[in-house]
Amino acid sequence: MQAPIPVSSPLQTTSTVTDQTAISTQTNNMALVPAPPSETPLFAEVDMCSDSSATTVRATVVQASTVFYDTPATLDKAERLLAEAAGYGSQLVVFPEAFIGGYPRGSSFGAIIGSRTAKGREDFRKYHASAIDVPGPEVDRLAAMAGKYKVYLVMGVIEREGYTLYCTVLFFDSQGHYMGKHRKIMPTAVERIVWGFGDGSTIPVFATPIGKIGAAICWENRMPLLRTAMYGKGIEIYCAPTADSRDTWQATMTHIALEGGCFVLSANQFCRRKDYPPPPEYVFLGAEEDLTPDSVVCAGGSVIISPLGTVVLKLELTDKNHVLMDLGEIARAKFDFDVVGHYSRPEVLSLTVRDHPTNAVTFTSASAKTEASHK
Repeated sequence: MQAPIPVSSPLQTTSTVTDQTAISTQTNNMALVPAPPSETPLFAEVDMCSDSSATTVRATVVQASTVFYDTPATLDKAERLLAEAAGYGSQLVVFPEAFIGGYPRGSSFGAIIGSRTAKGREDFRKYHASAIDVPGPEVDRLAAMAGKYKVYLVMGVIEREGYTLYCTVLFFDSQGHYMGKHRKIMPTAVERIVWGFGDGSTIPVFATPIGKIGAAICWENRMPLLRTAMYGKGIEIYCAPTADSRDTWQATMTHIALEGGCFVLSANQFCRRKDYPPPPEYVFLGAEEDLTPDSVVCAGGSVIISPLGTVVLKLELTDKNHVLMDLGEIARAKFDFDVVGHYSRPEVLSLTVRDHPTNAVTFTSASAKTEASHK
C-alpha cells in the first residue's frame, strides 16, 4: 500500500448521469492516494479544512439498476461503473443492496398463507439461478475488478447457499482480495419468503488504510443493537446499501451518522419498470396496470452524510450538482458524543453479541458427519 502523501485538503465531489445511471464521487480527508492529474478538472474544489497536512480519499456511491435475471450482464455493468468511478480517482466504491442477483421489487413469489402458486415457484427458481455462491466464480471476478481498478469495493449481492438465499454485502480490498461478507440479519416483510436470516458471525468491521469499513443493509439499520455492535467495533465508514428511496430513509441515515460519529454512505438503485422483465414473466403485484415502461419504480436517493449530520450529497437521477464534505468531522463529532465511549454507561446498559455461526445441523464428530453423508 502506498504511503500517505501529504496534500492540501480540498473537498471534491462530482456526480454524473449516464444511461439512467448515476454515480456520485466524493473526496474526504482520510485517503492515501492523490487525485490523478487531468488537463480538465473532473471535480469542483473548495478548501474547507484548516489542516493543511491532511491526506485525501475519494469515495463513490453508485446508483444504478440490476440487469434482472442476467447475472453475467450485471457483472459486466458493474465493471463499467467501477471503471468510471476509478477514472475519477475513487478509492472506495459502494453499490446498492442486491445489485448482483437483483432486488425482487413488487414480486410476491405467488405466496399467500397456506399456499404457493406454480408461477411463484418458477419465479423463485429463476431468482435462485441468478444468485451467486460465496466463494465462487462471481466473487473471484469481483475481486479481480477491485484489484484491477485499485479500489475498495462494497457490493450488494444475493448469496446462494444450497437452496437458501441471503441478502449479503461483500467486501474487497484494493489489492484484489475478498475480505469477507455481511448477511442481512433481518429481512423485511415479504423478503422473508425468499431470504434467509444472517447471524452474528457476519457483522464485520474491517480496518483498512482508508478507515474502518462495515455495512448494514436497508431496514436492519433501524435495529439499535446491531448499530451498537458496529459502533463497538469502531466503524468509521458506515455503508448502508438499501432499496428504500423514501424521505424517511434520509432521516434514518442522518440519525446513524450523528449517533455513531461516522460517515454514512447509502447506495440505492434507480429503476424504471423496463429495467425488470415485462409481464407476464415479471409482475408488479397490485401496480402493474398503472405502470408504463418508463415508470420509476425506485427513485434512488443515494446519500452521503457527515458525522455531524450534514447531508453532503443526496443524489437524484438528474442531480449533477457539486457538493462538499470534510471527513475530518469524525473526531470533532466524537468530542460531542461517543456512543460506545465517553457517552456510554456500561454499568447500567451493556450489549453482548453472540458472534458465532448458528447452524441448523451440527455434527459432534467428523466420523458422525461422514457416516450421515453415506446414509
